[in-house]
Amino acid sequence: MTLPLSPPVLPQLARSAKTLPTGDGWSYEPKWDGFRAIAFVDGADVYLQSRNGKPLTRYFPELKFPEGRYVLDGEIVLFDDQGRQDFDALGQRIHPAKSRIDMLAEQTPTRFIAFDLLADGDEVLLALPQHERRARLEAVVDKPVDLTPSVRDPDDAQEWLQGAEGVVAKLTGEPYRPGERVGMTKIKRIRTIDAVVQGWRPGKEEGTVGSLILGLYTDAGELQTVGHTSGFSAKEKRELPAKLKPYETGERGMGDPSRWANDRELEWVALRPELVVEVTFDHTSNDRIRHGTKIKRWREDKPPRECLKTQLLG
Repeated sequence: MTLPLSPPVLPQLARSAKTLPTGDGWSYEPKWDGFRAIAFVDGADVYLQSRNGKPLTRYFPELKFPEGRYVLDGEIVLFDDQGRQDFDALGQRIHPAKSRIDMLAEQTPTRFIAFDLLADGDEVLLALPQHERRARLEAVVDKPVDLTPSVRDPDDAQEWLQGAEGVVAKLTGEPYRPGERVGMTKIKRIRTIDAVVQGWRPGKEEGTVGSLILGLYTDAGELQTVGHTSGFSAKEKRELPAKLKPYETGERGMGDPSRWANDRELEWVALRPELVVEVTFDHTSNDRIRHGTKIKRWREDKPPRECLKTQLLG
C-alpha cells in the first residue's frame, strides 16, 4: 500500500456522559454495537485494523470497499434476520480456522459503517475540522460501505437515545486526535425493566452476595434467565443474604445450569420466583442483558408473573 497513513492508527475515542450535549458546534450520530475498525483501502487492496491496532482483515472476507485510496474510521456490525445488531454473533467471527471464517462470512455477513475519513488520496485529513472531514467522507463513501447518519439538531438524535444503542456527539470544529478521548462524547441508551430474582451468586468475601440472577417470563409462562446485576455497596452485600434466605429453595451448585447460562463457572443459590427488582441497563444481545445493569429499587408491589420478556423489545 502507498497510503499517506500506515497502520496502526489508533482511533479517536469518546468520553462517556449521561446527557446529550447541546449548543452550537455539535453533531450527532447513532452509536453502533460492533467492532471499531480502521479500513486502509488502496485500489483493490484492503487492510482492516482493530481499535487496539491488531489486524482484522482475515476474519471478515465478505467486506468489500469501493476502489480508491483512502482511510476510513468506522464500525464492523452484524445484523440478525430482524435487523437487530448482534454482538454475540459478531464475536464468533474471530476464529483461527479459515474454513469456519468462510462459513460464517456466508451465514452471518457483516457490514462496515463509516463515520470518519482520515486520509484521501495522498492527503492526510487529521488536522481538518470534523465537519470538513464529514463532507469529504460523504463524497467518498459508496456501497457496499454504509455511511452513518449525522444530524445537527439534538431533537433529531432522540430516536437513537430511545430506540437504538445511544448517540455519539462530535464537536464539528475539532481535528481528529488518534488515541485520545477528546472532541467526542458517547451517551448510552439507559433502559428500565422489572425482573424476577431467580437466584444469587456469592461475593468474594464470605457471607456476601456478589450478584443477583434475573429472569423474565415468556408468553408461554416459562421463566428464562436474561442476565444478572451486581455493583452493590459493601453494606448491601452483607445484608442481602439474610433478605434472600427465606426464599431459597435448597437447590445450589457449581457450574452452569442451562437456565443460568454464563461463560464462567460460578456457585449459585436458587430462589423461589417471588422477588421482583426494577433494574436499569444499557444494552441487550440475543434477548439477554449484556452489561450496565444496576438495581433501582425492589418492587414488593409487582407480581412476578407480570415481569414479561416483552420488556426487552421496548
